[in-house]
Amino acid sequence: MKNSLYFPPSMQRFEPKRMVFSTWVDHLSFAYDLVAELRPKITVELGVYNGLSFFAFCQSMVENDIDGVAYGVDCWEGDEHTDAYDDSIYTDVAEHAREYYRGMTYLMRMFFSEALQHFDDESVDLLHIDGLHTYEAIKEDFTTWYPKVKPGGIVLFHDVMAKMKDFGAWRYFEELEKEHDEIFKFNHGYGLGVLRKPGGERTEEHLLELLFTKDEETEKRLRQLYVHAGVYLETRRRAEAFQARRKGVKMGGEGKKQPAVGGPK
Repeated sequence: MKNSLYFPPSMQRFEPKRMVFSTWVDHLSFAYDLVAELRPKITVELGVYNGLSFFAFCQSMVENDIDGVAYGVDCWEGDEHTDAYDDSIYTDVAEHAREYYRGMTYLMRMFFSEALQHFDDESVDLLHIDGLHTYEAIKEDFTTWYPKVKPGGIVLFHDVMAKMKDFGAWRYFEELEKEHDEIFKFNHGYGLGVLRKPGGERTEEHLLELLFTKDEETEKRLRQLYVHAGVYLETRRRAEAFQARRKGVKMGGEGKKQPAVGGPK
């Protein structure tokens, strides 16, 4: 694996159609590449907010000719970490979904626990957990949704390096690292955890093989690759935001009812 050449799809053709403020910008290239390789038939995101990560999954599905659907679950009301926000965020997300991903995206405006009944066990190929970030909330989300994930499926955890306020994703993910063999953590951009459920058919999957190889040099180089990709996309986002402000255009995802308290999302 040390001599393998990995040339990810995101660095060949990925031009994000959705670019709004979020620390998830650091992981968009990885999200695009993961979907391109995993080719999920069912993707579920818990905690959509302004849709940056959700639409990266969707864009990869379209551009890599993947026959699947993506479900975004959120109340679109905010929580103690994001603060409350108005209905414009949901409206903006729904409009983007209709414009670019009609027929393959479903926005489920409900609590995560309510959405559970709509999915069979072992039916979800890719699950992204990005709701309330307390230890108890992350643990509940993973415990209740893990049975819905297919053997060999992937679970993503955002903000696993964010050690602030009462954020507990980092602590719960450290517990999972001791219990699971196929698990990986990106340290940049407040962190992104990647866990693969045991079982399932294993085909020739370059990115997943690199993620779970357990070779320290390979892991270091993979992290460096996506740090570089994240810096590029964040620089691009800032440039686009600057140009939009000069033209008086409001960027998507600006529906706060009150000023946000510092912290990732």
